[in-house]
Amino acid sequence: MLLSRQNLIQATQAFCDAFANKADISTILTYFSKTTTIIAFEHGEPALVPFLGRAFEGFEGVKRYFEIIGTLLAYHDLKFSEFIVDTEARKVSVKGEGIFTWLETMESWDETFTYVLDFDEEAKVVRYQVWADTGAAYLASIGKLDDIRKEIRC
Repeated sequence: MLLSRQNLIQATQAFCDAFANKADISTILTYFSKTTTIIAFEHGEPALVPFLGRAFEGFEGVKRYFEIIGTLLAYHDLKFSEFIVDTEARKVSVKGEGIFTWLETMESWDETFTYVLDFDEEAKVVRYQVWADTGAAYLASIGKLDDIRKEIRC
């Protein structure tokens, strides 16, 4: 079934709003397909932080991805814009912006990131991909982001 551009934008916006509003994991998972194998994948070097460069597959895998994110990061002021829609592929790319904090070190950074969401015929997410600032996440995770900022300002 061919979903309309509007259907795909609405499904993407609903997912993004749930994430931005810090919905619980069970709510986030309602946006994912129950009829097709699902996957969450955040692009980056796997050695940097535990949620990068690994395919989190199936319901339990995707749930684990969001659990890891929730234990390591806090975020606020998320905004989404610039929706690019491919109705034939049932795929949407969206730009996100917000402020992220690595909880253990409490170091924060402004981030611009991209989601690419693939949908099934019911407008449920099948594949969730993220491209984000892996360098800032890594430096914050080891408590060095603020040190690097100070060095650059000198």
